[in-house]
Amino acid sequence: MVARGLSVLFCGINPSLMSAATGHHFARPGNRFWPVLHLAGFTPRQLRPAEQEELLAYGLGITNLVARATARADELGAAELQEGGLLLAEKAEQLRPRRLAIVGVTAYRTAFGEKKARIGPQERRIGGTRVWVLPNPSGLNAHWTARTMAEEYARLRATVTEDPSR
Repeated sequence: MVARGLSVLFCGINPSLMSAATGHHFARPGNRFWPVLHLAGFTPRQLRPAEQEELLAYGLGITNLVARATARADELGAAELQEGGLLLAEKAEQLRPRRLAIVGVTAYRTAFGEKKARIGPQERRIGGTRVWVLPNPSGLNAHWTARTMAEEYARLRATVTEDPSR
């Protein structure tokens, strides 16, 4: 679910088994992506996974680093994530979103060889696109609450609002 010139292209790690079965991103019950997106102010109401196409109207899109569905993201190997990083870079260069937001710092570190990366804006740019790393909204990520995740997502949203040209 992508288009050229998006404000933000969100990139999940890979589809859950539920997402693969339904064809909807972040479809697993307990995944906090949709509530967090709303709490951060990206959407005027909380969308359901089946409403993912509505994101395009808000200048948002979703893709994944790796296409292979798994029960848990930690089932992916480093080579898969690195290949996914190459493919994502190609996609971002073609689509030219203003921000590329990768949800999952560990996956980002592996995919792009940035061992010390932290949540937030990265020095890396892909083409002219600024890269931002966000907390993984999986229910398995107990270090973050929906509220604290929404604060990080809102930081990203503010940069798009403050700098609409890029």
